[in-house]
Amino acid sequence: MFVEVPAATASVHAEMPTAPSRVGLVRRGLAPYLYLLPAVVLLIVWIYKPLGETIGLSFYKWNMVPTSPKVPVGMDNYARVLSLPELHQALRNTIVYVLAFMVFSLLLPMVVALLSNRIAGRWKTLYQALIFVPFLITPVAGSAIWRWLFNPEGGTIPRVAATLGFELGNVFREPGLAMLGVVLIVGWQMLGFGVLVISAGLAGINPDYASAAALDGASQATITRKITLPLLSPTIVFLGLMTILLGAQWAYPIIDIVTQGGPSGASTNIYYLLYQFGFQNFDAGLSAAAGTLFFLGFGLIAVVFVRVSDRLSFYDN
Repeated sequence: MFVEVPAATASVHAEMPTAPSRVGLVRRGLAPYLYLLPAVVLLIVWIYKPLGETIGLSFYKWNMVPTSPKVPVGMDNYARVLSLPELHQALRNTIVYVLAFMVFSLLLPMVVALLSNRIAGRWKTLYQALIFVPFLITPVAGSAIWRWLFNPEGGTIPRVAATLGFELGNVFREPGLAMLGVVLIVGWQMLGFGVLVISAGLAGINPDYASAAALDGASQATITRKITLPLLSPTIVFLGLMTILLGAQWAYPIIDIVTQGGPSGASTNIYYLLYQFGFQNFDAGLSAAAGTLFFLGFGLIAVVFVRVSDRLSFYDN
């Protein structure tokens, strides 16, 4: 004896997934998150946990001795940081550093990349590799070499300057030259990174645009100004953001080795100031408060920069 099942009921049962298929759907839904789990764990352990501890420490006074208690001071550390003249000087120096680094991370790399892009064959790769080599040298080793080159007693650069009629003296101890020396060393290392990034951006531009413009009689300068630079704008925006956010960090090891922030704070920046607060003055609360303020400031700059990047960038899609 057969019982006829209504068609609607049969279709409902046919569409209902079985238990194994439900498990498969759950597994497929969780798979992407499981791949991301190691990265998320590392971010929590190495980024967000220390950040939270730094913010919490900014409300205490502590000399970093494990046996000494942490004394709650409320917002006093923030008020002290904002009133320090050393902070104002470090902020001014940081702005000068970032503006100077733009020359080595944007302007010069753009010129070098555009010129080397006209070279064909292996010579192009060789030139770009030679320019990129300084970026591979560690800041400590590079700073030691430059300090030896600028040594007032027998250094190569002071000797060459003396033959040309200039007396450099001790560059890293002169208030007007110490910051210039730091900019030169950091820029020497940043140049290769900027050339590499811009060369990668140039490689992603379709050459048909330039060929079509050349057929219409456009000059090389016009092609560069009207086609290449607009299509290169996302790369330029990226390098600009990296210079603003990381320029002060790049300068920190150089400052620590060649000038120690001197003379009289003439070459210090905000990151070296954090080091002085925490590991020279042993004021962890003050250093944490300054670090929190810098984090908020750079975070706001990054958000604004990302928001306006769509208006500053041009894409060929």
